[in-house]
Amino acid sequence: MGAVLFGNILRYLFAHFEIPTKLLFIGLILGAIPSLLSQTHSKNQKKFRLHYVLYTFFAFLLGLLLLLLENILPSHMNTVTPTIPYLIFCGFCMSIGIVFPGVSSSVILMCLGSYYIYLEAISSLNFIILIPMGIGAVLGSIVFLLCIRYLLKFYPIQTTYAIVGFVLGSIFILIPSMRV
Repeated sequence: MGAVLFGNILRYLFAHFEIPTKLLFIGLILGAIPSLLSQTHSKNQKKFRLHYVLYTFFAFLLGLLLLLLENILPSHMNTVTPTIPYLIFCGFCMSIGIVFPGVSSSVILMCLGSYYIYLEAISSLNFIILIPMGIGAVLGSIVFLLCIRYLLKFYPIQTTYAIVGFVLGSIFILIPSMRV
């Protein structure tokens, strides 16, 4: 019930208050970064080193690359009915945001051109869309949980800085359509 209600609220906010809603998402994402970094350094008792910025920089570039990818993808992706394999793929990719702290599933789905399809499916409980995406999300969660477990065990600080860079790069996906 909460997912349906929240899905409808988000759909309404995007339809009537697109810029403030996008700014809210950006603020929530950026607001989580200092906490993420401070927790990483306190757990591992290591001081900041300048080379950590490289992880952030390269991941930031990856986030920008996703923005370019979104602009290159055909604009009709939001208007055609997606296939079941594509929905499974979207769910698989969406699980990155479920598993990696600070990475937004919404932004990933926006990159893939399926965020509004997903939002509509949640608000109307369209299981034809939700089941394949759920299958992909479960499969992706297993794969990415194993990956993040390995990375955080052996490279905790580097992984955190890479996540921060990805988040910083990916928020630009929310900005291009804004007109102030």
